[in-house]
Amino acid sequence: MSRPAPEPPGLAPRRAAAKLVDAVLTRTRALDGALEAEHDPSGFRALPERDRALARAIAGVTLRRFGTLRSLIAAKLEKGLPKKAGPLEAILATGAAQALFMEVPVHTAVDLAVACARADPEARHFAGLANAVLRGIVGAGAPDKIPGADVPPWLYARWTRAYGAEEAERIAESITLEAPLDLTVKSDPALWAERLGGVALPNGTVRLLTHGSITALPGFSEGAWWVQDAGASLPAKLLGDIRDQRVIDLCAAPGGKTAQLAAAGAEVVAVDKSAERLTRLSQNLARLGLSATCRVGDAATMPFEPADAVLLDAPCSATGTIRRHPDVAWMKREHEVTSLAKLQATLLDAAVRLVKPGGKLVYCVCSLEPEEGERQVASLLARNPRLRLDPVEKDELPGLPEAVTSEGYLRTLPSHLPNEDPRLAGLDGFFAARFSVA
Repeated sequence: MSRPAPEPPGLAPRRAAAKLVDAVLTRTRALDGALEAEHDPSGFRALPERDRALARAIAGVTLRRFGTLRSLIAAKLEKGLPKKAGPLEAILATGAAQALFMEVPVHTAVDLAVACARADPEARHFAGLANAVLRGIVGAGAPDKIPGADVPPWLYARWTRAYGAEEAERIAESITLEAPLDLTVKSDPALWAERLGGVALPNGTVRLLTHGSITALPGFSEGAWWVQDAGASLPAKLLGDIRDQRVIDLCAAPGGKTAQLAAAGAEVVAVDKSAERLTRLSQNLARLGLSATCRVGDAATMPFEPADAVLLDAPCSATGTIRRHPDVAWMKREHEVTSLAKLQATLLDAAVRLVKPGGKLVYCVCSLEPEEGERQVASLLARNPRLRLDPVEKDELPGLPEAVTSEGYLRTLPSHLPNEDPRLAGLDGFFAARFSVA
């Protein structure tokens, strides 16, 4: 009996990348979750580290440019995608992404994409079609840039209404680039930037271009820093001097803000609904030599002794994090913004009750949607006489004066923090508001 032909070199990471993208597109499964899954049908976890890095990179580029890629594919399929073709669209998209945006030789990208199709029980019937479509796409060369092409139309329309056409396009352009690695350090950002070969941003974040193993970087094992986007590091700072104060961190996982609060000398109570995520938070605090009281439960209903300050990083649409998590753009639906805004209002009302008279509340979301930010705060102030807005001042945000709105809110956009090297530019989009509680 003849043995099956050996698998072409480089096929395994490309099959994994296509299956990861397909999981995002057809099962709305978060890319990070798919990468970490113990029983991962993509085969990602079984790959050697080098192949995992390649699969991750291909999936990331594909999702960042998916709007363009989907349009190119559709233009070559007069009758649309065939039915019961399995992950064919993801196979086509990952193949085209490599040839157009990753400098992979055309023949390599196309041949391995066709091999991916042949290896799939459903897509194998369309291997010839995959070959024709991909050769047609790459034969036409790099596509023209179209404003907002790589953002779902409903989302781009929202950003245009909220921020204007020019800013919406800057946001859309910024999220086509892979985000750098941002670290919050316990002390001396300039020293750690030098040690790690990065740059110290005006807000104290250390930014690196490396995308290798985080645990192998200097300072990891001794707990000198933690991974946290520059935008995500700003809301906790709005609480000011919290040394020896009791601070409740609601919806605390993954824990970057908890670490900031503990490092600032606060007595922190970290609350999250997920026991698993809270366990990882505790493990990270232990590595950092920091401590917090961790409580599993629903922040809207759990009883607490009122605290000097409360930080609520509420569940949201996460549209401000697309530059770092490109799958978000293709997993979210517009109706979710409304449902999440209702949850945020419930959590905000609960958070107000947890603040001592004279204390502070900071509310934040990693969303670009006004319903979850400015409109949410306007509604809160209208229904709660205990609250007074405590406006953020421009000098509180070094290097980011444009992130302070006329109302005194914090509003970062992915297009903020420009740099001559676009790979070092940008930050996650966040909204935050600070209140004094009577």
